[in-house]
Amino acid sequence: MSRKSLPLSKVYGLLEPGPVVLVTTFHRGRSNIMTMSWHTMMEFEPPLVGCVISNRNYSFGLLKASRECVINIPTVEIAEKVVGCGNTSGENIDKFKLFNLTPKSAAHVGAPIIIECYANLECRVIDTKMVTKYCFFVVEVIKAWIDPAVKNPHTIHHLGDGNFMVAGEKIKLKSKMK
Repeated sequence: MSRKSLPLSKVYGLLEPGPVVLVTTFHRGRSNIMTMSWHTMMEFEPPLVGCVISNRNYSFGLLKASRECVINIPTVEIAEKVVGCGNTSGENIDKFKLFNLTPKSAAHVGAPIIIECYANLECRVIDTKMVTKYCFFVVEVIKAWIDPAVKNPHTIHHLGDGNFMVAGEKIKLKSKMK
């Protein structure tokens, strides 16, 4: 089997960690939506998620100050809005209005839930030890919501350079893990 060298800048597309999500934050009367694909599950119970949010993003300061967010999981039906949010800064505009997304008050955090997303995870920052060096926040999911009407969500996954993959096909294999 032959092999070809892959540029290191392309490794991300091989290891992408999961669906592209919309992170909502809120601080001092301002909410924002940020598109994020650099996240990873760290623990099952309580659910812990590691999130990389660049210190160049407006949401970085909002999350650092409020220590709360909602991770909203969209489906392919709103993919263009998801990419639009990722290509726009919320520092001077309201992305909810610009992209016609509906905010709803969360139960336990100040950041809003996005109704158009099939799942919403209310989170609190529990560890900031790696924020200064890596912009890596560890959040704990304290409340999870899901739209029961969405039976087979087709999530989008970023592969780099404007390329995405749509996931949604399920297979069942014998496994000892639950």
